[in-house]
Amino acid sequence: MPYFHQRPKIRAGQWKQYRIPNPLAAKTVAIKEAPSIAEIPLWRESLTGVDYLRLKASKVYYGFGVPKGDNTPVVLVPGFLGADMYLLELYIWLKRMGYTPYMSKIGHNAQCPDVLTHRLLKTVNRAYTDTGKPVHLIGHSFGGVLSRGVAARKPDRVASVITLGSPFRGVNVHPWVMTAVKAVRKHNRIIRRRAKDCFTESCACGFTCTMDSPFPKNVPHTAVYSKTDGVVDWQTCCDDDPATDVQVRGTHIGLVWNPDVYRCIGQRLKEAV
Repeated sequence: MPYFHQRPKIRAGQWKQYRIPNPLAAKTVAIKEAPSIAEIPLWRESLTGVDYLRLKASKVYYGFGVPKGDNTPVVLVPGFLGADMYLLELYIWLKRMGYTPYMSKIGHNAQCPDVLTHRLLKTVNRAYTDTGKPVHLIGHSFGGVLSRGVAARKPDRVASVITLGSPFRGVNVHPWVMTAVKAVRKHNRIIRRRAKDCFTESCACGFTCTMDSPFPKNVPHTAVYSKTDGVVDWQTCCDDDPATDVQVRGTHIGLVWNPDVYRCIGQRLKEAV
């Protein structure tokens, strides 16, 4: 049976002291369990615009101090409730830096995760066929969990995975996000009658089964997180491993426009080539 750790009860104002005791968290693709609520200060996300302005004013945005790419394919995966278009800035930057970026083509990330995974696999296969090179995956939030799942299914076609604020060690989110999760679950139940357990540990779809799979050791992983994340508990977004974890300053949404993240992406992509 898969291992499900017991979470301590989280009260308002105590989320910073929360620690995940699961020793298997960093070995599997993701912890398979129903999302839980944490009292995270969502107001921090109002500073997302600051991240964007910092990016535009930074040297890294214009390519200074960042290694150039060699046309390696990079697939960008949006987060929960998002779509490809908000990743356009990162897409353009990667192209300018010498990479061959691809949008995920998964559509609106508010559907059955198994359906989204199959769509993402199609894009990865297309990028691999087009370039003849293994594909780098950059996933924001829940898009990072999808990326890790694809890496477990196709490790020979994935060069590396970079997750940006992705809760792969247990989904612990702001109450408003939980409301959205319930709405998506209800929608999936209506659209697909067998999806009544969607986004829970009871679901038996291919995506959920993949979560129990070990993350491939030959695929480099970088976990970018922010302790000022206003959406997801940052402690679910890292491995507790200095070799893979990268802490930045900024908001959850703003991770896709954060100059420190862009610098990290440039360095990690070059190292994984």
